[in-house]
Amino acid sequence: MRLLVTWLINAAALLALPYLMHSVTVSDFATALLAALFLGLVNTLIRPVLVLLTLPVTLVSMGLFILVINAFLFWLVAQAVEGFNVASFGSAFIAAILYSIISWALSTLILKND
Repeated sequence: MRLLVTWLINAAALLALPYLMHSVTVSDFATALLAALFLGLVNTLIRPVLVLLTLPVTLVSMGLFILVINAFLFWLVAQAVEGFNVASFGSAFIAAILYSIISWALSTLILKND
């Protein structure tokens, strides 16, 4: 049940992004659900490999390169999901940060720690 609620929270965070950034568009709630699912899968399967491969750059940048990885994955999902568009990589960088903040805030408000 918690996984389903987290998925809905992430979809809601995606739906909030177009109101904060005009360079991000989400056509409807079904698209937001699909994009949230893809983001979860990409972050689970591909992100650890990218973090491992870019470990030297991440260490030199004191961890800030993780933000670039997050932006790349956000942009990648936007390219893969029809109806979810991000204008540029720079927009994806800012949108990924905002998405994380909104998702974290909603999770904190809605989900209780057991």
